[in-house]
Amino acid sequence: MRELKRLHAGDAPAVLAFELANRAYFAASVSDRGDEFFDQFADRYSALLAEQETGISAFYVLVAEDGSVLGRFNLYDFENGTAELGYRVAQHVAGRGVATATVRKLCRLAAARHGLRTLRAATAHSNAASQRVLAKAGFVPVGPADPVDLGGKAGTWYQRDLVLQPFISCLQ
Repeated sequence: MRELKRLHAGDAPAVLAFELANRAYFAASVSDRGDEFFDQFADRYSALLAEQETGISAFYVLVAEDGSVLGRFNLYDFENGTAELGYRVAQHVAGRGVATATVRKLCRLAAARHGLRTLRAATAHSNAASQRVLAKAGFVPVGPADPVDLGGKAGTWYQRDLVLQPFISCLQ
């Protein structure tokens, strides 16, 4: 059984393994994190946990029964009831509804646990899979995304109002 849980210090080895195993797959649709990310992983991971402690972000991992990470789902830059959403799933579960189901669950958590009213996510025009996930999870396009927000790629901002759309059926 898969479990969506808040990021903790003990998850670091599994998160690093996930990032390394899927690096080439991720780089095909989003900008590569670069060698520096991996060289400084421990420090960056600690910084994420510290940021989460301040309450301006919430980082989640989707974990398989064996403890491996299947995906990362992040809510960040909390401000006035709004946050940005970012996510990535392992190549071996991509295309199976895992991202969509988890984003829907995270929308419910964002409202219930974090008091958020609106989520925003940017995706590159070339990332059709992410666009489908967002649409199926109730997000609508709201305007162009600055290439700075997408590693130099042109894209679109999507938004979901959690108050007007509190629950979306898992059957969609």
